[in-house]
Amino acid sequence: MALRSRRKHPPRTPLPSDAELDILAALWRLGPSTVREIHEALRKDSGYTTTLKQMQLMTEKGLLVRSERFRSHVYEAGVAKEQTQREIAADLLKRAFEGSSKNLVLGALAAQPASAEELGEIRRILDKLEKRRESR
Repeated sequence: MALRSRRKHPPRTPLPSDAELDILAALWRLGPSTVREIHEALRKDSGYTTTLKQMQLMTEKGLLVRSERFRSHVYEAGVAKEQTQREIAADLLKRAFEGSSKNLVLGALAAQPASAEELGEIRRILDKLEKRRESR
């Protein structure tokens, strides 16, 4: 029996919960920040210790990276915004739209109409995708 080479893939980070996504969005917007800065940016009714605990758990999951700066713990996103958005969209596509990209896009546009600028960008992206498909 031939031996197969096994590539080790880094463990995938889980999809963030709504609360985790709020923290990630603040970090993507602000850049590396302390718990206090994120807590203030969130403007939620929950306490500082709740934000701290959530960010500690997110660090354990690999969603955040923690470092020390001037004796303060500084956190930054451990996952890229675009990658996270793609993974959330793929999950939503599979769970709610039965794999139909068309229905996902139509649902998104019905829920939040796009501006003329956004529609133009969508058209340019679709044109690029069509050209790639034709060149295969």
